[in-house]
Amino acid sequence: MTDNSRILSLLNPTLYMHPTLRYLTLLTATLSLLACEPEVVTLTTPNQEGFSDPMDLRFSAAEMTKLNEELSLPAEISTMSVTLPRHIRQRTFISEVTNSESDARKAVLGRVLFYDKALSATGETSCATCHLQEKAFADPKAFSQGINGQVTKRNSIALGSVPTFAPVVSGYGSSGDENTSAVEGNVKFFWDERAGTIKEQSEATIQDELEMGSDLHQLSSDLRKREIYQILSMKAFGTTNLTPDRITLALERFTATMVATNTRFDQLRDAELSGTIANGNFTEQELLGDRLFEMNCAGCHGHNLTEPAVNVANNGLDGVYADKGVGLISRQAHDNGVFKVPFLRNVALTGPYMHDGRFETLAEVIDHYSEGIQDHRNLHPLLKDSHFNARRMNFSAEEKAALVAFLEMTTDESLLTDAALSDPFRR
Repeated sequence: MTDNSRILSLLNPTLYMHPTLRYLTLLTATLSLLACEPEVVTLTTPNQEGFSDPMDLRFSAAEMTKLNEELSLPAEISTMSVTLPRHIRQRTFISEVTNSESDARKAVLGRVLFYDKALSATGETSCATCHLQEKAFADPKAFSQGINGQVTKRNSIALGSVPTFAPVVSGYGSSGDENTSAVEGNVKFFWDERAGTIKEQSEATIQDELEMGSDLHQLSSDLRKREIYQILSMKAFGTTNLTPDRITLALERFTATMVATNTRFDQLRDAELSGTIANGNFTEQELLGDRLFEMNCAGCHGHNLTEPAVNVANNGLDGVYADKGVGLISRQAHDNGVFKVPFLRNVALTGPYMHDGRFETLAEVIDHYSEGIQDHRNLHPLLKDSHFNARRMNFSAEEKAALVAFLEMTTDESLLTDAALSDPFRR
C-alpha cells in the first residue's frame, strides 16, 4: 500500500475492505442514518424549488391556489404590533408587543394546526375544541370533550386570559428556536403547572390519551404528506420537514398572538395613574368593585392582571380534595389541593370556574369567597383571618354586584372577533 493509499485508508477505511464486508458496513451505516430523524428547529437552507422564498411574507399564486382548497388565508402574512396600556408599560418598561417576521410566519402555521382536527388520533378534536375564540379561548363545559367519547379530568384553562405571552410581561416561559433563547418563566401551564411553556403544554395535550391521543412522531409523518403543510412549513421554517418540535413551536407562536389589553379595566388603571378617573366614564358600581378587588383579591391575582401575585394556592374549595392538584406532581402533603391561580382577563366569558368547573357564574365564585371558604391545612394565608381560620369576607349584595361589574371590565371584545385568530378552514 502506498503512503497516499495508507492515508486514504485511515480517512475512509471502507475503501480497502473486502467488497462484501465493505457493502455490509455501508449498508449498516445507511440504515442507521435512516432510522434517526433529528428533532431540531434550526432554520435550514431551503430547497425552494416549487415554493416561494421562505423569507418572504407573501405566498405565491400557485401556493395560494393549493391553500385555498382547504383554507381561507390572506396571501400576505401580517406581523403583530400591540401598544400596551400605560400601567403595563410603566411596570415592564415595554411600550408594545410585536412579533418578528419569523414568528409571524410560524404563527400562520400554528393557527392552522390549532384548528385542525387531524391533530387528534380519531379526527374528532382540535385545540379549538376546548378553546373557543368567542369564549376567550376557554371551554363553556366543566370538562372538555376528548376522543372516543371521553372527557377531561379538569376544566380547560382560558388561553385568552393573559395580556400577552411575552415572558417579560406575563411571566410565562417561552421555548427557543433559531431566533430566541429559552426563557425561564415565573408562571407555568396546566392547573398543576407541570408545563413550563406553551410548547410543553401542547406536547402533553396532543399526546394525552383522553384529549387527542396522538403520537407526535406519527402525527408529524402524517402532516408532512399534506401539501398545505408542506407549503406552510416551508414558509415557517424553510423546510418541509415538519418535525414534532416544529409543530409545537408553531402552536406556541400562534397562541402568543392572543393579546387581551383592549379593556375598560386597562382604561381604569391608566386613569388611576393620570388622575383622570372622574373623566373616565366609570360607574360608581365599577369603582366600588375595584376597591373591593384591591382589598380582597389583588393579593393573589395581581393589581394589573398581568402576572398573578401568587402562582399556586389552595383557595378552600373543599375540606378534602378528590383531586390533589400540585400534590399529584410533587407528592408533597403541603401541595395537596393546591392549584394554579388563573389570570382574570376576559373572566366574565370563561366560565365555568375553578379546576373542576363547579361554579357556573361569577356570582357563585364571589359567594364562595364571601361565605364559603373551607378550612384546609393548606389554605393560603391570605384566605385566613387573624385567628388562622378560613376568612369570611361577608360581602353585601351591593358589594357582590359591584365585584361582578368590575370583573366584566376585563373583557377584550376585539380578541373575540380577530380574524387572525379565527378558524381558517373552509368547513
